[in-house]
Amino acid sequence: METTLQSRIEAKLNLAFAPERLSVINESHLHAGHQPDMTGTGETHIRIRIVSAKFVGMPRLARHRAINELLKPELEAGLHALAVEPAAPGESVRW
Repeated sequence: METTLQSRIEAKLNLAFAPERLSVINESHLHAGHQPDMTGTGETHIRIRIVSAKFVGMPRLARHRAINELLKPELEAGLHALAVEPAAPGESVRW
């Protein structure tokens, strides 16, 4: 069975950050027509909401960089957009 990009991203994040909370959301359907080749199908736009103790004491920019570095192969392979909402335990989140 072929794995989805979403499930591969979830697996990588779970392994690297052992999150307390994790949501990997495919938002590709929200971006249909933004560019000629964007039909809203597939996995081109992903939102990550993650709470991990590994982010304690880490500046927001460093959190984003850590996730982007982990997912660099996916970005290079065609993932068009990645929205990241990282938090440490106890930090307020909008979601």
